[in-house]
Amino acid sequence: MNAQEIIRSIEAEQLKDNIPTIYIGDTVRVGVIIQEGDKERTQPYEGVVIAKGSAGITKNITVRRVFQGVGVERVFLIHSPRIESIKVIRRAKVRRAKLYYLRDRVGKATRLKQRFDRPLT
Repeated sequence: MNAQEIIRSIEAEQLKDNIPTIYIGDTVRVGVIIQEGDKERTQPYEGVVIAKGSAGITKNITVRRVFQGVGVERVFLIHSPRIESIKVIRRAKVRRAKLYYLRDRVGKATRLKQRFDRPLT
């Protein structure tokens, strides 16, 4: 086996199989494992998926939420061992591949129209 095949086989072991289909504009709840001292707990992070990137083991999503009046964006590696779960809460109708325009909007202007033609799971 050459180096690329070895890398591919190691990456295949790390891939998760219980990930839902995620689209741009979805509202998701990501369960992030937080380590505090010697204890671990799961902290939910809920927001709108404004971007998806990469493929394979490096696949990631950018999730945006407004916390205490400040917009916060986090990039999550989907196949990371620090991600416990990803649950789709709501689907939205969008016409863009990246929703960066939401950064400039405030309040009700950030709402996206809900879509019902795609199942949540």
